Parts: sequence; structure tokens; C-alpha cells
Amino acid sequence: MREGHEGTGPGAVTPDGCAVELYSRLPVGEEPDIVTAAVPAGAHVLELGCGVGRMTHPLLERGFTVTAVDESAEMLDRVRGARTVRSPIEDLDLRETFDVVMLASFLVHAGDEEVRRGILRTCARHVARDGCVLIQREGEGYHTDLPRERVHPGGFTTRILSSEPVGDGVNSVRAEYVFPDATWTQTFRARPLTREEFEEALAEAGLEVDRYLTEDRVWVRAVKR
Repeated sequence: MREGHEGTGPGAVTPDGCAVELYSRLPVGEEPDIVTAAVPAGAHVLELGCGVGRMTHPLLERGFTVTAVDESAEMLDRVRGARTVRSPIEDLDLRETFDVVMLASFLVHAGDEEVRRGILRTCARHVARDGCVLIQREGEGYHTDLPRERVHPGGFTTRILSSEPVGDGVNSVRAEYVFPDATWTQTFRARPLTREEFEEALAEAGLEVDRYLTEDRVWVRAVKR
């Protein structure tokens, strides 16, 4: 397990505390539509942290070519129809570039600053000169509007229970996912970033914001500087 990360519940758990069976049950939401509207049709997408393919599969259905990367073999076993690569994101070097590099799941908020720097360098290293990087940020109030929960139409409940400082600007976040037949928890470390801090982190990696894709500025389109 990565330091400060933990997961409980049925089935395999990845090094960052994600339960494979849980993520195979979670719906994808509107993210594929956001991606589709922001990039050229048929683009080749490098998806960093693909998990079980929740976004991979809808993107394939929309005509994109996807190279899906994850550090968990158990996650990658659930991915169908895409080229898969097993690797920590921060260590990845495929020696090729892509029309689109996608970094979802708030991975840009990695608690370890060196991991975050490595992740963003991976994004910059793999995006084509005329391509783009799509990044999902934490929304306003992510760490302060707590506890909060959402009851999903599918009959399960997600809760962010707490976010407690553990030093050096990092919080330990605890989440819970309750289904009729099983409950999972995940504890992980996240570094809140203001808009200015986020843009500074991009600049350090040689990237800059092209535009914010959603009104809440959670999804961002970045390009090489």
C-alpha cells in the first residue's frame, strides 16, 4: 500500500486503497461527454489511472483509441478493447506521444508532491505538441463541506466522511460506499490546491491552462507552454 492509503471491503484492493469490485460497480457519469466535447473525434487517448475502464469503455464506444495505464493488474484485467500498460503513472515513459493525455480521479492532488510532479511530467512527456492534457481537479469545498453523501439512482450511497490534516498541507480523506450487499471504505491522502497553486504546478511541468471545461472548473484542458 502507498503510505497513508487503505481500503476495506470485499475483493482485491489496489496500492492507493481502491477496491476493484467497488470500482467495477460505480457508474461513469458525464465525464466521457466532457472529454468528447473537448478533443478531436477519433483521437488517440492516453488514459492515466484507468482503473477497471469506467471511462475507457465509453470512450472506445465513441470512436477513440485508448491506451489505458494503471499500476494494478487486477484493475487492468477488467479493461476490454484497449491497449493496456501496467505502471505507476509517475514512472511511465512509453517513448511516444498522444493526441490527448487524460488524468482523471483527482490524481493531480496526490499528497506526495514528488509523485504529483512525476505525474505531471508524465503528462507533458506524452502529449503531442498540438495535443492536450485533460485534468480533473477537486471541486470547491471538497475538503470542507463535510460530511456529505449522495444517494445514487442505482441504489447505493457514497459518503465523504472526513478530511483531516496530517501535516505539510496534506489531508487524510476517508470515504465510504454502501451497497445493499456490501460496504467499502477508502482512506487516501490528498493535497488541496487553490486555482493558483494548480496552475503553478502545471507551469512547473511545462504545461498551462488552455481553458476550464466546466463551470465549476473541475475539468481542465491544458497544453504545452
